[in-house]
Amino acid sequence: MTPLLQRVLFFFGAIFLLLPASRAQTYPAKPIKIVAPFAAGGLADTLARTLADKLSRSMGQSVLVENKMGAGGNIGADAVARAEPDGYTLMMSSAGILTINQFLYPSMSFDAVTAFAPIGLVADMPMILVVRKDLPARNLSEFLALAKSTPGGLFYGSPGNGTTGHLGMELFMHATALKLQHVPYKSAAEAVQAALSAQTATMFDNPPTIMAHIKSGSLRALGVATRERMAQLPEVPTLIEGGISNFEASSWFGLVAPAKTPKTIIDKLSQETAKALKDPELQSKFYQAGAKLVGNTPEQFTQIIAEDRVRWDKVIKEAGIKLQ
Repeated sequence: MTPLLQRVLFFFGAIFLLLPASRAQTYPAKPIKIVAPFAAGGLADTLARTLADKLSRSMGQSVLVENKMGAGGNIGADAVARAEPDGYTLMMSSAGILTINQFLYPSMSFDAVTAFAPIGLVADMPMILVVRKDLPARNLSEFLALAKSTPGGLFYGSPGNGTTGHLGMELFMHATALKLQHVPYKSAAEAVQAALSAQTATMFDNPPTIMAHIKSGSLRALGVATRERMAQLPEVPTLIEGGISNFEASSWFGLVAPAKTPKTIIDKLSQETAKALKDPELQSKFYQAGAKLVGNTPEQFTQIIAEDRVRWDKVIKEAGIKLQ
């Protein structure tokens, strides 16, 4: 190899190594899109639009939201998994897409483990066990006694098979040796209405869906699935306090990008997201609904995803849950 050829190769090699850094320095150079893989007006959509507004201001580029729903979020997730890994297509993912669906659906067009690069946890919401207001159970121990003494079991509602509301109750039944009858509905709103109208006795759901009904007394909260009581519901004990050892379950949303998105871009998005979520006005807004805004690191979010995959895989296998 001649000295001239060596210099040429060295020159182009140096340019190649500098490309990721150069891309990060100029990023973002055009509008960013956040895919919300659920219907407009839902929590994923609200979080995506709230974050998009903040990021638009801090990053100097428009951040737009596109709703692409269907198949438990899989349709939107598939589109993001196939997108160019350049930081311009992101997704506000539910826990279901990243930790549950892969164990429920007989086939998936993407691998949830390898298709995405976690950016950060956006919002975390503990699951809450509630009963209808006229059920003769004022606390967890009374509810357990009632359920065990009811032939055929009490009925519980959920937003559908394989949702966190369904799996949270399956986890609860496994921990307490209860047998309750599942009634799946098409949405969280329908499941809540069933409890309010005494069609079902109980349900597990996240705070934004049921907080107002707990506050009004139309639903009675028996326990929260966290290690510490919720500040918004200080009078409601944890399920661990009620004697269910180490019982924790939450529903969450997080920001992800297609796999192979440069680490420099992932880190920048993570830092901007964390900064946006620290806004006191946003914190207060979502606090009232029972959601905790987080904004952690990609590594911390990756660990949460991994732990939840193990938890829900076990629940799904033990309960024999399958979707067609």
